[in-house]
Amino acid sequence: MNTTRRDAILSGILVVTAAHPLGGCGADPVPDPGATKLYVMGTIHSNHHDSDLYSLKVLEAAIRRAVPDIILTEIPPDRIDGAIASFGRTGQIDEPRTQVFPEYTDVIFPLSREMPFQIVGTAGWTREIADNRRAALTAIRNDPERAAEWEQHRAAQRSYAREIAGRGDDPRFIHTAEFDRAVELSRWPYERFFDADLGPGGWTQINKAHTDLINSALDRVTGAGLTALVTFGTAHKYKILRSVENRRDIQLLDTRALFA
Repeated sequence: MNTTRRDAILSGILVVTAAHPLGGCGADPVPDPGATKLYVMGTIHSNHHDSDLYSLKVLEAAIRRAVPDIILTEIPPDRIDGAIASFGRTGQIDEPRTQVFPEYTDVIFPLSREMPFQIVGTAGWTREIADNRRAALTAIRNDPERAAEWEQHRAAQRSYAREIAGRGDDPRFIHTAEFDRAVELSRWPYERFFDADLGPGGWTQINKAHTDLINSALDRVTGAGLTALVTFGTAHKYKILRSVENRRDIQLLDTRALFA
């Protein structure tokens, strides 16, 4: 693709919140040359600072191998412009939500100075959702009548911790179906028992908000043959993969291959 056409496509991206109508299966024997090549990368947020296996340097090397045209981030659409503007002015990010993610502050934004990718906000999170979720979980945790539900939730979290012990920061393990199954099982009681209480902050609805935004961003570049990289916390990865698996305009790539 020539640079002028690529830049025109990227400059026209509008991230909207409308739900994405999924298409059919995308497992064609010969990939469509216009299909969007897609990597879905799970990140470990502040734990990148403490991990040797998945350090910020390892993350940076993986992104360089991916050579993305567009990165779909765990930053809300209404926060991304502020983050980009502050980084452009000072080389630092003063947008509070973005500041908590070193994958953006220390890797992706700095890389944008030398790699011509566009950074797009695709997180459904809002401060109001987070505050309401926190209050609702506190009420559930302190309700004696819901102690059994809370204990099932906590037991699932303990089981998950045992399941991934010693490899929870290994990107080669993180990007496997086995890891995704472990995450899904760990979230099952939380999703089953608390979704109704948490509303937009429940596991079902917040992930739908994320994936609607991700799929809408992918809609804007469909057919252009670009490479897209999704970067979200590891727990969201299985929901994201499920949301794109039936798209015919996507060539889903093996993210493990980025971690040599």
